[in-house]
Amino acid sequence: MEMVFDIRKATNRDGDQIAILIDAVFSDYPGCIFDRAGEFPELDAIADDFTAGNGCIWVVEGDGRVLGCLGIKYDPAQKQAELHKVYLDRATRGQGVAQRMLTKALDWLVHTHPDCTELVLWTDTRFEAGHRFYEKCGFTRTGETRILDDLSASSEYRFKAPPNDVLLRIT
Repeated sequence: MEMVFDIRKATNRDGDQIAILIDAVFSDYPGCIFDRAGEFPELDAIADDFTAGNGCIWVVEGDGRVLGCLGIKYDPAQKQAELHKVYLDRATRGQGVAQRMLTKALDWLVHTHPDCTELVLWTDTRFEAGHRFYEKCGFTRTGETRILDDLSASSEYRFKAPPNDVLLRIT
């Protein structure tokens, strides 16, 4: 029997479930350490955090729990949006759920911030399946990298794309 997924805007109450999801995703990668209190304090009021950043975050629910999340923040001065908190439970990968989340988020973005000219994201260099997904959706690597001062000693790649190009590619 196929699992039914519901994609909806996240509320502050979803922070604990999102924390469980991120911790599970991190556990798939050697050296990725989830430190909620030290590195993810925004999970205590996750919806408010995205609203304050001119953005929004969505969750995928299924089987009575949060199985995915994806958020966008918008910088009006730069006309640039950035994807954040893109995580998907291992059991739901490869079923089109990430594309559905991204479609919902981009629909919101082009209607809420129609002046947006660029969509960017940073992703851990270890998340190779995510890199393939982003490239399939029309994102390109910029060649920029950054190293985070976190417990995981994370190094990240930067990707970018015009929002309408991504929307056309995934719908």
